[in-house]
Amino acid sequence: WLRALQLLSEMGSSRVEKDTISYSAAVSACEKCGVWWQALHLLREMTESLVESNVFTYSAAISSCEKGGEWLRALELLQRMTVIRIDRGVLSFNAAISACEKMREWRHALQLLQDMVDASIQGTSVTYSAAVSACEKGHEW
Repeated sequence: WLRALQLLSEMGSSRVEKDTISYSAAVSACEKCGVWWQALHLLREMTESLVESNVFTYSAAISSCEKGGEWLRALELLQRMTVIRIDRGVLSFNAAISACEKMREWRHALQLLQDMVDASIQGTSVTYSAAVSACEKGHEW
């Protein structure tokens, strides 16, 4: 992730425009290493630089929060997607449900599952497995 950030920084000094794709790749690198704070910093930087974020950027940031045990931040990011008019898809919901599952927040996981139904978003086996696991970890069976 450090090398990804270094390359992103070099883009600016090389007069290569940082765009959605380059930022999303850097956020994804942060997600893979669980450095959620850096993923959130990159999202802020995108906003400040007027670079458009997308569902992939946010899904990776939500996943980085999940890996870091930051389930509330994951839910905040999912909510922010609605505010800034990014369609929340199954990937984003799966990441948020997994964040809740990891921290035994079964009520929130089930609420997200209901939110998906309300938004006509079809869940996957990953969606339901994470929700079931959240209930199991929270001793709600």
